[in-house]
Amino acid sequence: MRIFLIGMMGSGKTTLGRQLAQRIGYTFVDLDEYIVRQQGQSIAQIFERQGQEHFRKLERQALEEVVQQYEQAVVSTGGGAPCFFNNIDFINLHGESFYLKVPVEQLLQRLLDQGQAERPLLAGKSPAELKVYLTETLAHRKQFYERAKHTLAEASPTTESFLRLLNL
Repeated sequence: MRIFLIGMMGSGKTTLGRQLAQRIGYTFVDLDEYIVRQQGQSIAQIFERQGQEHFRKLERQALEEVVQQYEQAVVSTGGGAPCFFNNIDFINLHGESFYLKVPVEQLLQRLLDQGQAERPLLAGKSPAELKVYLTETLAHRKQFYERAKHTLAEASPTTESFLRLLNL
């Protein structure tokens, strides 16, 4: 079984994914890190040099490769990955999808705490602009996120929450 974690940036997909994979003995794949390794450049560089559309195509390609390579994996997708090229359907076809539903205020605080330099869609935004961006982006992406097979609506989802959902 593959487990796909989807949700907004800052929702905890990577942190939780690493913990969950270790706990259940699965391979952990961060889709953004996978793309960076494959392309030999950062996400910011890909956005700057080839644009967002090219990056979204790379995401789809990476999803397909990960599905071919791993039967048992926890995959942390980028925040926009489920929203392009029918990726949410592909994800649901090839595994169990979990939407980490975190309130905008908490996303905002986490992203401010983490810094924005590594995230090309957030670079240079003030906290007020960042809040508007998160609110508007979530409003658009929600239609895709809510098509996940499961929703974990906790401010700070834990490995134990997942294990209960998976009956493990």
